[in-house]
Amino acid sequence: MKVLIACEFSGIVREAFNRKGHDAWSCDILPTEIDGKHIQDDVLMHLHEGWDLMIAHPPCTYLSNAGARFLYPKRVLNQGRYVLGMEAKMFFMRLYNAPIDKICIENPIPSTVFGLPKYNQIIQPYQHGHPFQKRTCLWLKNLPDLKPTDILGKPESTKIAGNWFNKGGKDRQKNRARTFEGIANAMANQWS
Repeated sequence: MKVLIACEFSGIVREAFNRKGHDAWSCDILPTEIDGKHIQDDVLMHLHEGWDLMIAHPPCTYLSNAGARFLYPKRVLNQGRYVLGMEAKMFFMRLYNAPIDKICIENPIPSTVFGLPKYNQIIQPYQHGHPFQKRTCLWLKNLPDLKPTDILGKPESTKIAGNWFNKGGKDRQKNRARTFEGIANAMANQWS
């Protein structure tokens, strides 16, 4: 199967599919962190290249419900941030409507103001062997729901000291954007 992992710089999902024998490529404007099949470019330029499956991780900075406090500071709509959110929605929808048979788009809970389509399911890292909470929505086309593979007890807190997921600093956003390996392996095993 020819697989596109859109908006992925880490290579984690790409390599999970390559280990299963697929022709998987990541595509991002950033260079890959793991050597492998990577297209460093705007993914929108590569949607028509005969992919069988696309798993997309579009930026969520302006779409996420977590950013609502910046969208409505002092209870007044921040027009500049709203415009950026609408641009992010257009990018999301280009991926959602890509000419690819099987599609998964992952993102956090979206802000309702942007009117994204309803997601199919919510997954958590602790359902796939990682002791963290991070509600992640999946929008699925022609794919079954992702089944839990290694359920741990629900963590009381996501703030576990000394882990890459909650590390602060200039790389915090990149660290939180990485897909957990257990989730990547579940995608490759269940959607192959």
